[in-house]
Amino acid sequence: MSPDRPPPSPDVRQVPDSPAVALGGYAATRVIGLAILALAAVATGKDGLHRLSGRWDSVWYVRIAENGYGYQVTLPNGSVHSDLAFFPLFPALERALSTVLPVDAATAGLLVSWAASLAAAWGIYAVGSHVAGRPTGVVLAVLWGVYPTAFVQSMAYTETLFTALAAWSILAVLRGRWILAGALCAFAGLTRPTAAALIAAIGITALVTVVRERKLPARMAAGVLLAPLGWLAYIVYVGVRESSPTAYFDVQAAWGNSIDGGVALARFIWGLPPPAALGLCAVLVLLGWLVALCVRQKQPLPLLVYTIAVVVISLIGAAYFGSRPRLMMPAFGLLLPAAVALVRLRPRNQVLVLAGLALASGAYGAFTLLGSGPP
Repeated sequence: MSPDRPPPSPDVRQVPDSPAVALGGYAATRVIGLAILALAAVATGKDGLHRLSGRWDSVWYVRIAENGYGYQVTLPNGSVHSDLAFFPLFPALERALSTVLPVDAATAGLLVSWAASLAAAWGIYAVGSHVAGRPTGVVLAVLWGVYPTAFVQSMAYTETLFTALAAWSILAVLRGRWILAGALCAFAGLTRPTAAALIAAIGITALVTVVRERKLPARMAAGVLLAPLGWLAYIVYVGVRESSPTAYFDVQAAWGNSIDGGVALARFIWGLPPPAALGLCAVLVLLGWLVALCVRQKQPLPLLVYTIAVVVISLIGAAYFGSRPRLMMPAFGLLLPAAVALVRLRPRNQVLVLAGLALASGAYGAFTLLGSGPP
């Protein structure tokens, strides 16, 4: 039995409600972002395309795609950064695509990311449609494309691939297709460590359903058992390779990505000048308010658990603070209250709001990519 969903909100005077409109609107946001980046790159004499596929984490994925695992670098402070911190599905797709097409691994990474971004937007649209009606699904997909760090969706990074797998997995749970949900979750577990949030969403939803219905269908059990296999397989692989059961977590700790319960975040805020600290605290309060809105909206259990878990995982790690907005980007459920509010506007006003957000997001993305870059 599929988890219950709230009735769709009333939709009047809305934009057309179809996957094509959602994908077109989403693609338009990314084209706007890339156009702003190209103009800014010309104005500053910098290479915008190189920053999408040839810097930061993208370099690590390309190296894995071309040479496999085994590379590490020792920093001046003595810490060791190993490529085992990066999950294997994305570089495997880069390698496969660069083998069958006349492109290098870096270009293949862009193609994988861009294709996955469309799959993610479609999945987000489908979840939004299931929960609150098709017009809301359209707006939700476009809102994801104007997320403040949406420029990462145009990079050879794993966020789009992971979000696509997560969105379609959640939709499968909502439709009672447990084996498909578990299989997609297993692939998500080969993409990012954040798959733990998706595993929790599937497991908790199954548990609540079993308690409510007093039975455990075989398909549900199979889906729950499938869900963690990808994540566990990579953890075991690193452990065997490094001859230590905690090897993967040790590798992440060397990168500064250990789980500390939020201590690093608190220290970061404490060390800021008072105005900046207050501003950051206000942002965290806003984030808490968004989570509360998701709860009040009575979002379906798998979506709600997944959203909250992604937010929590992003906040309790010791990672560099600037990376946290990017880490939270797959939690598209946070945007659902705003999407429901926007569908109540006239279509013209919807377009104006979303276009303004797309321009702002694109400008921020160009500023970041041509500056310090994504953390």
